[in-house]
Parts: sequence; structure tokens; C-alpha cells
Amino acid sequence: MIANKSANVFAWKGESLEEYWEMTNKMLTWPDADGADILVDDGGDATLLMHKGVEAEIAFEKLGTLPDPTSTTNKELQLVFKIIKRGLEEGVTHKWRKMVDKLIGVSEETTTGVHRLEMMSQKGELLLRAINVNDCVTKQKFDNVYGCRHSLPDGLMRATDVMIAGKQVVICGYGDVGKGCAAAMKACGARVVVTECDPICALQACMEGLEVKKLETVLPTADIYVTATGNYNIIMAKHMA
Repeated sequence: MIANKSANVFAWKGESLEEYWEMTNKMLTWPDADGADILVDDGGDATLLMHKGVEAEIAFEKLGTLPDPTSTTNKELQLVFKIIKRGLEEGVTHKWRKMVDKLIGVSEETTTGVHRLEMMSQKGELLLRAINVNDCVTKQKFDNVYGCRHSLPDGLMRATDVMIAGKQVVICGYGDVGKGCAAAMKACGARVVVTECDPICALQACMEGLEVKKLETVLPTADIYVTATGNYNIIMAKHMA
């Protein structure tokens, strides 16, 4: 709790994955109400928990079934199912439906979260009105570029306490976030390499004086890797062997 009791904080440094989801659940649990009027989400996790909760409540009511954490290999989904299952076993059978009914809507801040919402909408699974904050020009063209120019070197230096200058840094993806990350690393004195499948973005990197290479060609020499893309399977275990 913040000293002046103006807000509740459900996070701390070193928080584990299980603690994170427990705090997400706690953040959405209102002792004196069914939930908030508006949800401001960042990554879609709170939205995901609510939707999975509604899905489980309906299945439990109709079939008497409970979510099975062993039904998936995704560690985060396992924890989500575990939390929802515990609630149903404790007799909390309408929490998530009441919450969704009360909510006016959700705003989503990240590219990944927006993609998740769009997929849910296309499948007819989205239960809430949603505002795409990520694609708002003042967010996408400023925060995506300039926010990471501060947070990337700050995070690296806090985590490693190692000088970035002279290191070879590979930026995977050269969209708005990739551009900001590359500029930040270049400003730190790093030798920046960009991997990019889009020919226009790759050309932009070249015109900024950056090397553009395939990831496999820099694995023997690179010191730091940064994924700045909404895709997955970018850096795999085989690359780290």
C-alpha cells in the first residue's frame, strides 16, 4: 500500500509468475462491489483472466466441469485455470460474469494485447467494448519509439550492471519499437545489428547506418539480443545452444 493510501499496488520487484497471476486476481477482486467500471489493460492479461473466468463459470453451471490446469502446457494458462478453479470450488460461481456485465469497456495499450482482442473479436468471443489505445498516434509514434529509448538501457543496466558500449546488440525487428531500441543502443556506444524480414524496414535500418543481417549469422558474436516484434519463435533454444 502506498504511504498516503491513495492506491493499492499489486506488484513488487522479483515477483514470480504465480505471484503475478495471484495479484492480477486480487486486483480484480472487489470486496464491496462486482468490479470496476472501466479496465485499463496492458498486455491483455486482466482481460484474458476475465474471459476465461466467464467461460469456466458457464461450463461449471451447465456441465459441472472445472478448469483443468493439466490440460495445457502453457504455464500462464495453468495458473489462470488454477485460480479460476479455486474460486469455483469455494462457491464463487458468478464473479466473472458480474464483472463483465458491470464493465463499460476496456482500453488496451500494447500491440500484443490488441492482436489478442482482434482475434477474440473475429471469433465472436470478445465480451467487452474495447478501445485500441496502442494504435493511437500519440502512443504508437511517441511511446513505442521514445519510451523504449529510456527503458531498454535502463533495464539492461539495472539487470546486468555491465557497460553496453562496445557490445554487439542485435535488435530483432525494426518497427517503431525496434527503431527506438536501436537508437538507444547506438547512443550507448553499442555495435547495433538489425534482423528484419520486412524489406522496407530493413532498408530504413540500412539508411540509418545499421547492419542488417540474419539472426543465425550473428549468434557466435552477439552479446545482447532484443526482441522488438509482436511475433513469436524469434529467438529459440536452438539459437542459445
